[in-house]
Amino acid sequence: MRERGGSRAAWARGIGQAMLALLALALGGGAEGAAEQVQIPPGFRVEVFATGLGGPRFMAWSPSGDLTVSIPRRGQVVLLPDRDRDGRADRSVVFASDLDRPHGLAWRDGWLYVAETGRVVRLRDADGDGRADRQEVVVADLPAGGGHWTRTLTFGPDGKMYVSVGSSCNVCEEADSRRAAILQFNADGSGGRIFARGIRNAVGLTWHPGTGRLWATNNGRDWLGDDLPPDTVITATDGAHYGWPHCHAGDLPDPDFPREGFCPKTAPPAVKIQAHSAPLGLTFYTGTQFPQEYRGNLFVALHGSWNRSVPVGYKVVRVRLGGAAPVVEDFATGWLAGSRYWGRPVDLAVAPDGALFLSDDGLGVVYRITYRGG
Repeated sequence: MRERGGSRAAWARGIGQAMLALLALALGGGAEGAAEQVQIPPGFRVEVFATGLGGPRFMAWSPSGDLTVSIPRRGQVVLLPDRDRDGRADRSVVFASDLDRPHGLAWRDGWLYVAETGRVVRLRDADGDGRADRQEVVVADLPAGGGHWTRTLTFGPDGKMYVSVGSSCNVCEEADSRRAAILQFNADGSGGRIFARGIRNAVGLTWHPGTGRLWATNNGRDWLGDDLPPDTVITATDGAHYGWPHCHAGDLPDPDFPREGFCPKTAPPAVKIQAHSAPLGLTFYTGTQFPQEYRGNLFVALHGSWNRSVPVGYKVVRVRLGGAAPVVEDFATGWLAGSRYWGRPVDLAVAPDGALFLSDDGLGVVYRITYRGG
């Protein structure tokens, strides 16, 4: 699957499929029954943390420990408090509304920074009622909309703000050099520049807890067959070019936009993933609840394919690093049954207690994954 919010047909099709999935699940246990269908390694448990969210996407933890979730379809950001610590959200509180497809979230100095499709704003709850009452525009002129409409943001160890902007098309020469790139800004929105380029659609951004380097998912182009090009995870380096539209995954020249000798000049990916899997959110496991062998591993949510003859993705994979080559293996599966899916993993976030949270915009839920041992 590729993020195609700019296509009305694709958007309607996605909503229709999600409604069908909800109907099917209503006949067999609803969201709670859905969690039971997720396959996970022994000792782990999947539970539904919140339901009825209508397409939850990216997540962040507030300073008070509440899970914050963007819901682009509704133009909202919501808080999901769990004050009694029973592993279920107490309620859903609309922190902000009337936003233009809000996606990426990051808390900093009491402000929630939100990446809309055409700008970055920051929101503050000054009176403590759980709803934003102050809003300031930080970056007013991001390239808006297009075939890849999502904008994700994160703050680095250097205090800078990083914003990903996907391409406007499947494969083309962009008129705006800020597309298919990761941009860097000061926290106040000043000093904007291109940090890394040639990245078709970097939906997920995260920081390596040891090296402090920026890692990003990247969705490869369509219409080169079922198995090309691979989707990738990259380590984004200042000034580097990752190939799009002329080269893919470091070594595959594009047949429609070739440039002789270009691939050797591009930065290779850190990880290759099955083509059309659509990797979105990613996070390094920094908690202590999971067994030692999982600590420091990279977890990636695969949203799932939309035009492959045999569907792939619709799962969460674990990437083990440190060896001669990264090892990608399934961690949570079951959302895809044959050629039909009933849920779509989007983003991952490690909770303060070490649980792993996962959003699903197909079923409209957030899951909580814990390790119980045994």
